[in-house]
Amino acid sequence: MSIHPSLKGVNTLVGERSVFTRTERITKLLKDGKLNEENSVYGLPKVRTKFKIKAKKRAPKEEEKKKGK
Repeated sequence: MSIHPSLKGVNTLVGERSVFTRTERITKLLKDGKLNEENSVYGLPKVRTKFKIKAKKRAPKEEEKKKGK
């Protein structure tokens, strides 16, 4: 059974990648200081690709001021 065209994503191939290429991993590790030029490139440590950023909660006073304007 196939998926109806209206349910398919518009840009399914465009999005955040969850995996770095080997060269991207090495450059990120070198930049972060977790890998030296003398170390072996085999058995590289894992590298996180994306992070969830929590939005800051606004103080109730600021919200009341904005509603009053």
